[in-house]
Amino acid sequence: MNRKIRMGMIGGGQGSFIGAVHRIAANLDGQIELVCGCFSSNPENSRVTGESLFLPPERVYSSWQEMLEKEAQLPEGVRMDFVSIVTPNHVHFAPAMMALEKGFHVVLDKPMTFSLEEAKQLAAKVKETGKLFLLTHTYTGYPMVKEARHRVLNGDLGKIRRIYVEYPQGWLYNDCAATNKQAAWRVDPKRSGKAGCMGDIGTHAFNLAEYITGLKATEICGELQTFVPDRLLDDDGAALIRYEGGARGVLMASQIAVGCENSLKIRVFGEKGGLEWRQEEPNTLILRWPDRPAEIVRTNNGYVSGISAYNSRVPAGHPEGYLEAFANLYRNFATALRAVLEGKEPAPEALDFPSAEEGVRGMRFIETIVSTNDTEEKWVKLVD
Repeated sequence: MNRKIRMGMIGGGQGSFIGAVHRIAANLDGQIELVCGCFSSNPENSRVTGESLFLPPERVYSSWQEMLEKEAQLPEGVRMDFVSIVTPNHVHFAPAMMALEKGFHVVLDKPMTFSLEEAKQLAAKVKETGKLFLLTHTYTGYPMVKEARHRVLNGDLGKIRRIYVEYPQGWLYNDCAATNKQAAWRVDPKRSGKAGCMGDIGTHAFNLAEYITGLKATEICGELQTFVPDRLLDDDGAALIRYEGGARGVLMASQIAVGCENSLKIRVFGEKGGLEWRQEEPNTLILRWPDRPAEIVRTNNGYVSGISAYNSRVPAGHPEGYLEAFANLYRNFATALRAVLEGKEPAPEALDFPSAEEGVRGMRFIETIVSTNDTEEKWVKLVD
């Protein structure tokens, strides 16, 4: 198949942060081209955005329903291959379901849906259609996160005992929703869902812990807080987590941690050793041992694992960051999709991206930690 993979986009118009990030990430490897879009619920915003991206006017749509209907009617050699949905949470489920029904593969921003029930339905539709589905948990794309997972699953740390994961931000420390479009929908339960901070970044921390360790959470003892007056959703929270196999975890997420930017950090300790990784210093993985000095493992050196090297892009010592990690998700998805379109089985490394299962687990985490505020039970099992 001697062509680029064709992408459509729903959301990501002018004023959007994450839409531009998706487009940069999709474009980084030269495997994907943007061919159409409905970039906003405001038709004028969609039109202007499409014009700025040099798309033909007939491929810039006024609604996502129109886009999916008309794209499905185009000849196979013209229409998009997949759609990337980068809207607020309440506009995830319906366009994703319709896209799958129309025969398109789907990339979807996290959290997966507005509710757990929607997530279950969407996962069932993914299974029914057999289409590829990427959930953009960005941090799983970092080479040193891949290395950390490899070290754990390889048994280097021994049986996992303790997981600490935290994600403090400070950008919502005050009531900025009236002047900040990105803040406005995140603190609105009609658009964000049951959770604010925990839905936005707590899900990233939860996903990262499960991805690196390969362990699934089974029970949560949590607490959510809303510190900013009159805010309707949580802006801070913490949880004790029990994992399968006996491991124990502590998760913290906050958007009122004044002065913090995107300070995602994870530490994992096993019977034989430990590891530490920070998103703000992503090229470094620290390994800790009881009988020798700590090791500093750096991206794309000759000693890293094959899966880490596969997801590295530049020689050791050159910074690789958020956009490259995001691009790894799109690159892997595009490689897998190219194989599918050619009637081949995708390689295992190409399928290394979060999918519907991770999406459902994220929604279970949200539903469970929110429910801990409404019950006197100390420990709550992850809801079905």
